[in-house]
Amino acid sequence: MMMTGIFLIFVFAFGLLLGSFLNVCISRLPEGLSIVKPRSRCPKCLTPISFYDNIPLLSFFILRGRCRKCSTPIPWRYPFVELLTAVITLLLFLKWSASPLWLYPALAAVYILIVAAVIDFETMMISDVFSYGLAVIGLAACFVNPYFSGTAMLRVLSSFAGAASGAFVIWVMSWLGKKIYRKEAVGEGDIFLMAGIGALTGWQGVFSALIMASFFGSVYGVSLLLAKRVQRLDPIPFGPFLALGAVINLYHLVKITDFIF
Repeated sequence: MMMTGIFLIFVFAFGLLLGSFLNVCISRLPEGLSIVKPRSRCPKCLTPISFYDNIPLLSFFILRGRCRKCSTPIPWRYPFVELLTAVITLLLFLKWSASPLWLYPALAAVYILIVAAVIDFETMMISDVFSYGLAVIGLAACFVNPYFSGTAMLRVLSSFAGAASGAFVIWVMSWLGKKIYRKEAVGEGDIFLMAGIGALTGWQGVFSALIMASFFGSVYGVSLLLAKRVQRLDPIPFGPFLALGAVINLYHLVKITDFIF
């Protein structure tokens, strides 16, 4: 029991470290910068961040959320992503540790979803690279995917069917949105993102992720309206909520029937 507890702490700490790296990706990829060099630095004063000020989660609170050199506030996004990554890593490990061949692809997909979701939240853009990555992982891991069954060919077809249904349903939403609102209602990036999600979770994961995303997105949108931070027809990013539905499905596949019974 002691070893199990220590190992779970290690998994959580590893998730924090990965979350710190994901923050680097989120900050640099939209600007086309390298995620390897230069080392982390304050975006305001450009002072390199010492290793003791770069400890995931802990350094943020020690520094009281400010740069040690120039006192520029550090966005809350940094500890949030670190903690979120650690929690999801631990939950997926607890869920799928007995199926490591599926655990590692699921973790890789989750990390891509976190980066894509936060970038979309901050910039209203989703790079197709993330969606292609999800699709490749989904197709490569379809042979060990617990949500698919049957022969190898049936598993490949299930992944392809999920990708096709994901792209199609968002495309239909986009087409209807343009007809009704006379402007783009769903971004093209969401179409490819849902295709990648479908390759991982199949057609049932596509529809349940869409239902969950619509619910969470509506709650978020209504909250912004009540706070008078947006107008009724102002666009809000949909990708983060699709990603949330996908992460839930990667932990436990929510089927269509679960919304009925």
